[in-house]
Amino acid sequence: MTLPCRTWGDGPRRALFLHGFTGSRFSFDHLAGPLGGLVSAEVVELPGHHEAPADFGGFSAVLDALGARLEQPVTVIGYSQGARLALALATRFPRMVERLVLESGSPGLRRRHDRVLRRRSDEALAAMIESEGVEAFIASWEQLPLFAGLRALPTAEQERLRRRRVSHRAAGLAAALRLMGQGAQPDLWPALPTLRVPTLLLTGAADLKYTRLARRMAAELPLAWRVAFPHVGHAPHLEAPEAYCAEVRAFLEAGWTHEPRAEEVR
Repeated sequence: MTLPCRTWGDGPRRALFLHGFTGSRFSFDHLAGPLGGLVSAEVVELPGHHEAPADFGGFSAVLDALGARLEQPVTVIGYSQGARLALALATRFPRMVERLVLESGSPGLRRRHDRVLRRRSDEALAAMIESEGVEAFIASWEQLPLFAGLRALPTAEQERLRRRRVSHRAAGLAAALRLMGQGAQPDLWPALPTLRVPTLLLTGAADLKYTRLARRMAAELPLAWRVAFPHVGHAPHLEAPEAYCAEVRAFLEAGWTHEPRAEEVR
């Protein structure tokens, strides 16, 4: 499976960025200025967004394709769907992930019944994308309460984000939803206590669901720090990029000499 990527930055720390659903390898370009001196970034285009490849294979196959890129230990930084993949990547290749930054992520659904229901929901949404087209789907997707914070962005930024989203193909988005959605993700909760990777959990305080999830994850992870940005929703890297970059920079520049524990920053 070939994963297109975009690179930026010349910093000493190698970082792999994973975007969210409807994102692309251009999703983190606005962070190149503030973080480019700290990291050498590789931003992967997750499969299925612009086309539905015949060899897609599903959630596990995506992890294997990402793992094949890990020639040396890296920091993995993921947002939403990308955060779920980043966490799964660390559980599968723990020696190749030296630090994790998980923004608005989840370890998955614990109960098999809930995963079945979520797969049905994801399938219905995928079928809607295929029947109504990308533009109609994006218009509906952008109105979800989850993205209220993005609707407060300046008009030019909203339009730029929308252009990236509608550039996708319907078959690609549908495939990504079916094969990398929360219904397809395995339950990673049991793996959290064994994960010896320093992890930064970022959420917007206005995103109550994912802030609660981050609080629960911080209690399970041996080396976890949690930050909830005030008055910010599901996408801190877009809604509060300066604060987001400050936290990421502080986390990556910190040393780790103390005993493992979960610490709530805010």
